[in-house]
Amino acid sequence: MDKFDHAIIAQLRQNARASVSAIADEVGLSRSAVTERIKKLESTNVIRGYQVMLSESQKEGVAAYLEIQHKRARCTDVVPHFRAIPEVISCYGVTGECDLIVLIRADTMRRLHEIREHIDTIDDIIKIKTHVVLNQWLG
Repeated sequence: MDKFDHAIIAQLRQNARASVSAIADEVGLSRSAVTERIKKLESTNVIRGYQVMLSESQKEGVAAYLEIQHKRARCTDVVPHFRAIPEVISCYGVTGECDLIVLIRADTMRRLHEIREHIDTIDDIIKIKTHVVLNQWLG
């Protein structure tokens, strides 16, 4: 990848629906060159797809981040508990007061509560702090 590929990707990140002409004008290449580069980036899986990102207020359901402290020596000992919950989107080991940050997306607040209550029953879990997502502006 060269500077033009990086510039094309930057333009697509700003607006994945931008026209090839608009991208070509921004990066200083012809439309055909931009088209070929985009095709190559897609075929080599540098660009794996395009998606619609809705704001949290437009999505169905509810999302929450859980800060979790556990008493195990390693986070990897606790992670299997979260793999078993289909609503768990991601799980990160972090520094600071908590050991893990877990993103959950549930259909209802009731289901989110059930998941949180279930996690609270796991012997290895010391503390859970819940942050419900109200809105999303980026990402």
